[in-house]
Amino acid sequence: MGLQDLVRWLLPKEEHFYDFLERQAVAAHDGAMALATFKTEGASAEAVAKRVQEVEHAGDAIVHDLEEALAKTFVTPIDREDLQKLSSELDDILDLTNGAARASVLFGVARPTPAMSTLIDKLVECTTVLKDALPNLRKHAYTELVNTSRELRKLEKEADTVYREAVRVLFADASVDAKVLLREKEVLEDLEKAIDHCEYVANTLANLAVKHG
Repeated sequence: MGLQDLVRWLLPKEEHFYDFLERQAVAAHDGAMALATFKTEGASAEAVAKRVQEVEHAGDAIVHDLEEALAKTFVTPIDREDLQKLSSELDDILDLTNGAARASVLFGVARPTPAMSTLIDKLVECTTVLKDALPNLRKHAYTELVNTSRELRKLEKEADTVYREAVRVLFADASVDAKVLLREKEVLEDLEKAIDHCEYVANTLANLAVKHG
């Protein structure tokens, strides 16, 4: 056991850092669920974007609270850089979800395409997995975290296949207006990146499992 690990073991645990991360995972899921309302008949891109933006602001507040707590805390339950990395990656998911909603408004996407709807569903599925998995870090349930990483990798590959096929179809159809191509590709790209970042979180959790397990 290294000196830092010994100090961490002897001193009181700052368990509230797990609370911050778990709340961020919930916020990422809430953002995905808010975006999913875009699939509802009659839902406007503007209303959806406004709701996702509200969730994103709430997520930013959690990040701010975590960073303030880090500045005041000597001993953390896991390494400070790991806490910072996880927090940043979870925040990126919400930022990119917000980016997809804002791009829909900016480029005039009135209704999500079938490919967009599929990616939104995948994002909801990925954030559900993360929301359910984050408490396992607190519990030191490292096998479950490794399993989460495998599940998220599978979902990310499925989403990547959907994204690539959608982009291929867009570019293959010579009749597609350049403006349509641009706006659809922009939204698809943000959705695909948000799902990628779910996998990044899962990989970080798996690395922590190896590190501490």
